[in-house]
Amino acid sequence: MSGESFVAASERVARWIAEYRERLPSLPVLPDLTPGEVLARLPDKAPESPEPLEAVLEDLDELIVPGLTHWNHPGFLAYFSSSSSDPGILAEFVAAALNVNAMLWKTAPAASELETRMVDWVRQFVGLPSVFEGVLQDTASSSSLTALLAARERAIPGTRERGLRQPDGGGRLRVYQSDQAHSSIDKAAIAAGIGLDGIRRVPSDDRFRMKPAKLLRTLEEDRAAGDNPIMVCATLGTTSTASVDPVAEIAGICAEQGVWLHVDAAYAGPAAALSELQHLFEGWELADSIVLNPHKWLTTPIDCSVLLYRDADAVRRSLNSTPAYLETDVEARNLMDYGLPLGRRFRALKLWFLFRRQGAAELRGMLRRHIELARGFADWVETEARFELAAPPSFSTVCFRAVPPVDHRESASLADWNGWNRRLLEEVNRRGRVFLSHTELSGRFVLRLSVGSAWVRDEDIEAAETELAAVQESLKT
Repeated sequence: MSGESFVAASERVARWIAEYRERLPSLPVLPDLTPGEVLARLPDKAPESPEPLEAVLEDLDELIVPGLTHWNHPGFLAYFSSSSSDPGILAEFVAAALNVNAMLWKTAPAASELETRMVDWVRQFVGLPSVFEGVLQDTASSSSLTALLAARERAIPGTRERGLRQPDGGGRLRVYQSDQAHSSIDKAAIAAGIGLDGIRRVPSDDRFRMKPAKLLRTLEEDRAAGDNPIMVCATLGTTSTASVDPVAEIAGICAEQGVWLHVDAAYAGPAAALSELQHLFEGWELADSIVLNPHKWLTTPIDCSVLLYRDADAVRRSLNSTPAYLETDVEARNLMDYGLPLGRRFRALKLWFLFRRQGAAELRGMLRRHIELARGFADWVETEARFELAAPPSFSTVCFRAVPPVDHRESASLADWNGWNRRLLEEVNRRGRVFLSHTELSGRFVLRLSVGSAWVRDEDIEAAETELAAVQESLKT
């Protein structure tokens, strides 16, 4: 393209994005599709000749958009939201144009140093001390794996050279997490050679928080059996209920036992920026590593995960590997040494645009508004005889379930209750106005509503209430 043609095409795509966003609330959040439908409508081979942009956009409207689950939809209330606000979209456009690879400092000096500064802006935003530094990863899965590899190298020095061979006939390597922890820790244990059998799942209490006394007992028992504890993962904002592990107590145990403490705050971490919620984060400043995801609750386009650590040498020591063709005599931090990928996208640009275009105060206001909306929904659940809370509301997440009609309630088994809620969820989501998710708590099928979208409105929460009540009534009849 000529420069003029590129500008015209960019303006056309920008107009398409604006039009898509305008009509987004009227689209169903979930597509009405069966697997393979989109694939069957796509050509088997790439075209030999260029096609007009309008033809591509027309197919985008006809083939792709109807087949998407719309994560930017204001009625997306499932999982933990991953929505994109305007600054991040613009930053992605610029990042694609610049197309730099910040593996070495010399391959992208400004990108490398902007990343250093943006990670520090995030650290300050959530109130962590300056002892922490970090890097940007794609997702919390990569961040947690990086932390686990650093913890493994600290516990068994030299593993990076000789591989996983326990010295002196030692027992199993162990990772500890609550029974509510995210499955990314399981995957990290698999990738790090610890295996699923090496994970210890510490019981949680009636508020779904890890029990510190159980953790200590398990650690002591494992050490007595000759096992080698590698890492404890505490969670601030678990995936099922957004529960908060007692990190301060857990940190004390880890310090006493000499075990790496990793804190998974991928969802809830940004809420530490709110003065009224800082007590929930007590003790996380004692962790060895922390992960939080701006692409969850800070409206940054996916992917953007912040890994913070207090010992940079420990992280670098576990993963750095520089071939001759990348050797340099420049004294600078090379970001490729702090994670698995050699190639690194210019993710920092998204945070730079976000903080500069919205400002920290506006971001804090958004977090408070989301929490207020979730609390309002929880109040509605508590006043509705047809529904009940299944866990204490936490941050912007509410777990609840429908109660079968009175004439079925006393005779209904747990399986009946679960089936009732499963049918309710399927029908609410099928209607397409809102999208809710589910989890399992103590054998109970439980519904989840989590507020976190950049585009959510009061009427979307009201729509969830209306749809739930209507479907509950229709199931009753």
